[in-house]
Amino acid sequence: MTDKNFNPQKGFVFSKHVPEELSHFDRVFDVFKDLLTHTSGDLEEAFEWLDMLDKEYDIFSDEYTLQDFEDDLKKRGYIKEEDPEEGNTGSGKGKNILTPKLEAALREYALDQIFGKLKKNGAGNHRTSKTGIGDECDGENRSFQYGDDLAAVNMTESLKNAQINNGISDLRLTEDDLIVEETKHKAQMSTVLMIDISHSMILYGEDRITPAKKVAMALVELIKRKYPKDSIDIIVFGNEAWPIKIKDLPYLKVGPYHTNTVAGLELAMDILRRKRNTNKQIFMITDGKPSCIQLPSGEFYMNSFGLDEKIVNQCLNRAAQARKLKIPITTFMIAQDPYLRQFVEEFTAQNKGKAFLTGLSGLGQMIFEDYEKNRIRRI
Repeated sequence: MTDKNFNPQKGFVFSKHVPEELSHFDRVFDVFKDLLTHTSGDLEEAFEWLDMLDKEYDIFSDEYTLQDFEDDLKKRGYIKEEDPEEGNTGSGKGKNILTPKLEAALREYALDQIFGKLKKNGAGNHRTSKTGIGDECDGENRSFQYGDDLAAVNMTESLKNAQINNGISDLRLTEDDLIVEETKHKAQMSTVLMIDISHSMILYGEDRITPAKKVAMALVELIKRKYPKDSIDIIVFGNEAWPIKIKDLPYLKVGPYHTNTVAGLELAMDILRRKRNTNKQIFMITDGKPSCIQLPSGEFYMNSFGLDEKIVNQCLNRAAQARKLKIPITTFMIAQDPYLRQFVEEFTAQNKGKAFLTGLSGLGQMIFEDYEKNRIRRI
């Protein structure tokens, strides 16, 4: 209670809950964004699913039809007709495609789903216990030193010093009188998120790629809002590994691939080597064992049965290499097999990193919490 005049003896007044009224568009839009994520940005398939849901749950009415919803999407700038000269990043089959506005809305929706409603905290960065040049006041004052930013001068304390040292009658402000406010130096974090897109991510009737996509989109949106000075790169790995752009996340699909974890780690380390930030980390989301490496000849060596010693040793070598580069690897293994647990434990020991053997439901929250913890590492 924040009301100072509140009197508990008067009791409470209860009123009937009146749910917030949503427009027809907003009511359908959340469902549609979820469908778009599941269909990897395929608008036609998403509309087909929406039509099927309408027949079962009466989403639309004579007052607001599926065609009205599609028209609203166009009016609000979420979809547009494909321009052959611009090319097509989606899979709308030459009719309608997603706009950057809708791609951003999907990231925001994923963030709200996984991490809840987060408020933007200005130009947030990663706090460290090290003082220095920064933009967050520490509450401590010290004498001015050559090279200090004049904007950090505490004029009240400086004038007080000048009055004490020189008196009111001969008030002069000298360099010896200047006091500056200490600030916390803020660290920047460079993160590479590795996503397994091997075929096993959709095997056994379980869709694992959609939660992984949602986590990636939510993490990107979180960093852009809360830690805008941080960087995040997304890479995917199957038989090979390659980077993808943030705008391509909604369209991400699995392929008929094995799991070349080595290629993913090599690419992630190569990206982080070029970053100037001292704080670097790799997050890896995978559901299976490494089953593929590329030989010096360029050919692929694959083995899907059990843990192949040749492939495992290559993975462990990359984990140790990342440790020497001071790049911790946090592995989120969506599997519970005992022999895979053993592999993850060995991999984590080589890197001195962390591992989470998790299901899909808590994946996003775990990654968010780990990101928050890692950001306080000393520079």
